[in-house]
Amino acid sequence: WPAAAGPRLLAVVNLKPVKNHALLLQAFSKVQSVQSARLLILGEGPLRTELEEIARSLGIMDRIAMPGFRADPAPYYSVADLFVMSSDFEGFGNVIVEAMSYGLPIVSTDCPSGPSEILDNGRYGNLVPVGDQVALAEGMENALGQQHDKTPLILRSQDFSPPKAARAYLRLITGDA
Repeated sequence: WPAAAGPRLLAVVNLKPVKNHALLLQAFSKVQSVQSARLLILGEGPLRTELEEIARSLGIMDRIAMPGFRADPAPYYSVADLFVMSSDFEGFGNVIVEAMSYGLPIVSTDCPSGPSEILDNGRYGNLVPVGDQVALAEGMENALGQQHDKTPLILRSQDFSPPKAARAYLRLITGDA
């Protein structure tokens, strides 16, 4: 994490256009104008240089870290204060489930498909419109300003465990709903 004080925001993702990290950096700069925070983006991809340039131009480079891909992101999830996803589109959103398994509050774009289903239409996290940097910043600020009970998030993440998902698929296939 960057050495500066403040809440720790985490994003775990491939650095590619569909993940819209430019939006995340813009929203984070708005959060920075209100409250001191730190952002760590775990992942690697073709947009690294472009995202670093955006962070420098926004004046937030000293508040972010981009250490690259980590095979085991658990140490980062375990000390983060908030998980943020800024995608324009997702296949499922495994990282949301991972973050929930650590009891992390979530702010995510309400992109097709995955976040709304995983977060049960906002019951387990904050959903904001895709591409809306003001809403994403407000979602992060609101989440950072609230106390969160980790237990419901951890329990919800278990709904997506392989054994539970396999049983659900079997019920669907066999018609035993």
